[in-house]
Amino acid sequence: MILSGVIVVVYAIFVSAAPVAQNSILVEIEEEYNDVPATVLPSVNGDDEQGSFFEGDMLLTSAQHQAIQHAKLERNGLKGSTKRWPNRTVLYHIVEEDFDDKEIMMIEEAIKDIANKSCLKFRKKEKDEHAVTIQGSANGCFSNVGYSPTTSDDSDEEITQVLNLSKGCFKHGTVVHEMLHTLGFYHMQSTFDRDEYVEIVWENIRSGTEHNFAKYTVDTVTDFGVPYDYGSVMHYPEKAFSKNGNRTIIPLKEGVTIGQRNGLSESDIQKLNRMYCEESETAPVSYME
Repeated sequence: MILSGVIVVVYAIFVSAAPVAQNSILVEIEEEYNDVPATVLPSVNGDDEQGSFFEGDMLLTSAQHQAIQHAKLERNGLKGSTKRWPNRTVLYHIVEEDFDDKEIMMIEEAIKDIANKSCLKFRKKEKDEHAVTIQGSANGCFSNVGYSPTTSDDSDEEITQVLNLSKGCFKHGTVVHEMLHTLGFYHMQSTFDRDEYVEIVWENIRSGTEHNFAKYTVDTVTDFGVPYDYGSVMHYPEKAFSKNGNRTIIPLKEGVTIGQRNGLSESDIQKLNRMYCEESETAPVSYME
């Protein structure tokens, strides 16, 4: 991972006091943190979501990373609110020279899909506004988690928040998956109670990538009261980070499929709206999927 001090636990600030299922929002702790460019390593098993970042495709701040480590990651969504996009509006800039016309259309379709199923608005940035830069210049699919306007420690220069989509990322559900990270979601199978729903087969996991299967704590993330969703677009596939082609995640419920990348599930939509669209004193600010 290139980000120095990636922080997964920071997003737990958004978790509500009551136990929540999965699909939570991870919010970063209100501390100073520093986002730095990450070095992209080769993907695993040809899956561009399984790269060298935290859990394969998440760029975390040092504060978030520390928060996750201290909380031992047992849940799915953070409790904080600083990672939610202000005014329910996501500002973005597409680096058009990185994509062809079809790819730009797919990015715009993913944006419309999320906007049409929530109260969120998306607007192209104007000069000097903080926005997510949607680029394709690096290898892999990855994104910052939640609203991440930061500056470096030794200068006033703002570091760009990015959502990277290389050529292998252009499937509707994959683009939506990365955009949900940008909105504050973490991965489904990292939720605190995931062991009630899936079995992690540690002996099949590629050496050095075991950290991608850590759990968040109840104090770190929240699921907004939505039950565990095998069909979430934020769930890992069965052979994620496999070293031998065998399953690393086995659903404990028969007949279910995990790892779909077709688009938002009903639970994803419900969580997204509870996070951004329902006024509540206890509602988390961002998802930790």
